[in-house]
Amino acid sequence: MTTPTNLLQPSPAERRSRARADLRLGLPVVLRGASESVFAVAVETASAARFHALSDDATLAITGRRAETLKARAYDGDVARLVLPADASLSWARAVADPATDLDTPMKGPFQTRRGGDATLAREAIMLAKEAQVLPAVLLAPCAAGVANLTVLDLRTDHAPADGAGFVHVVDAALPLALAGAGRLHVFRPDDGGEEHYAVEIGTPDRAAPVLARLHSACFTGDVLGSLKCDCGPQLHGALRAMHAEGGGILLYLNQEGRGIGLANKMRAYALQDQGYDTVEANHRLGFEDDERDFRIGAALLRRLGVRVVRLMTNNPAKIAMMEVNGIGVAERVPLHAGETPQNAAYLATKVAKSGHLR
Repeated sequence: MTTPTNLLQPSPAERRSRARADLRLGLPVVLRGASESVFAVAVETASAARFHALSDDATLAITGRRAETLKARAYDGDVARLVLPADASLSWARAVADPATDLDTPMKGPFQTRRGGDATLAREAIMLAKEAQVLPAVLLAPCAAGVANLTVLDLRTDHAPADGAGFVHVVDAALPLALAGAGRLHVFRPDDGGEEHYAVEIGTPDRAAPVLARLHSACFTGDVLGSLKCDCGPQLHGALRAMHAEGGGILLYLNQEGRGIGLANKMRAYALQDQGYDTVEANHRLGFEDDERDFRIGAALLRRLGVRVVRLMTNNPAKIAMMEVNGIGVAERVPLHAGETPQNAAYLATKVAKSGHLR
């Protein structure tokens, strides 16, 4: 029997996953809109040869946040489309993209910004770069026709799902823990090719009652290395201890490092903090929002685990709001304060003052 060809073709979610991987590799992808198509390549990972091949009549798309730092006009609001100077090089584009070089190369402008026309493809390219956890700066060049072997996203049909990815429960197994006694680790894999996420079930939480739960974002520096710049490691340990004391609970360990910008960009933000910027200012200079995490993932995993109402361990009202919007009731907010050090006092104060965290 002959297999229908369409069954062998990638789905929209699989094409999007491919596009993220290609951007990380420095490969161009093709974005196809209603009236035009463009090549898109991430400035951070592009080779000089590919940049040069695409630079004629090209546009450099950056976020409105980064444009504000560079004093460039963002006529499209959240996105700015910069016209490349005639002598533009890859090193120039990377200097525009990366604030680490702002002090070394202060004279990058003046910038000419495109005004009018449709910014949809530029906006989509920036979104893909963020999903790929590279710097959100993308070179866009006209594409008259498709090119063999390049990933093509058709924005008329290949939009990311509005409610986020679905998740496959891959496996679970018993995992005794020093801080929490009997545990069980569940591994969930998203069907859009993104990062796996984990649920740590402590004891035997009663699903018929509100379950003590925490959404904990991965923090390699704090959880693993014991960094004093944040309170993540102590919060992780405190949550596990509390769940053990109550006889049950669920800790979701979400792979959204650095508030969703990835470890490399988090370290870039740390370098900017060493120059005197706070955590929010550093994110903005990099071209990211204050927080790029997707808490819908937490709600989806709790539903998969049969949990409908929680007592949520958090100091972040945004998590509560997102749970309730996505069908998880929050019967109680359980404060979680741990790990304040002289090295992270300013960081914790910024979370309260600028990100709305509760004391």
